[in-house]
Amino acid sequence: MTDTVKPLSRLLREVLAERLDPGAETFVEMFDDDGVLEFPFAIPEPCRARGRAEIAHHLERNARRIEFQDVGDVRVHGTGDPDVVIVDFAGYGRAVETGIPFEQRYVSIILLRAGRIVHYIDYWNPVAILRTIRGREFVETLAD
Repeated sequence: MTDTVKPLSRLLREVLAERLDPGAETFVEMFDDDGVLEFPFAIPEPCRARGRAEIAHHLERNARRIEFQDVGDVRVHGTGDPDVVIVDFAGYGRAVETGIPFEQRYVSIILLRAGRIVHYIDYWNPVAILRTIRGREFVETLAD
């Protein structure tokens, strides 16, 4: 299975460390069989993928739009529960069709069980995606 978000996978292996099953190499493999990937701010409506097959399908579809190239400015926030991790980071990439640069801040809440992700909630700004895919001019027309 292709890892369309390799920088994120590397980040999670570092942040989750011994809490993550060492055999989970790709982002999708980090999920429990019935794990959930949730994007509450996705457009046109919130997105929720359940299970590795749905999660892989969602990531592959998005990889046709955005090439996710790097992460940075990582902050991990403690929760008092070793199975709940909050990660705040910047993601960088480009639009596949146009090459327009992509930059986005994420706040991700990750719930783990037995070394696998059971729920990953990803909060991000959908305007950054629109700006990259559709262009700055398109986004500016939305504000009028």
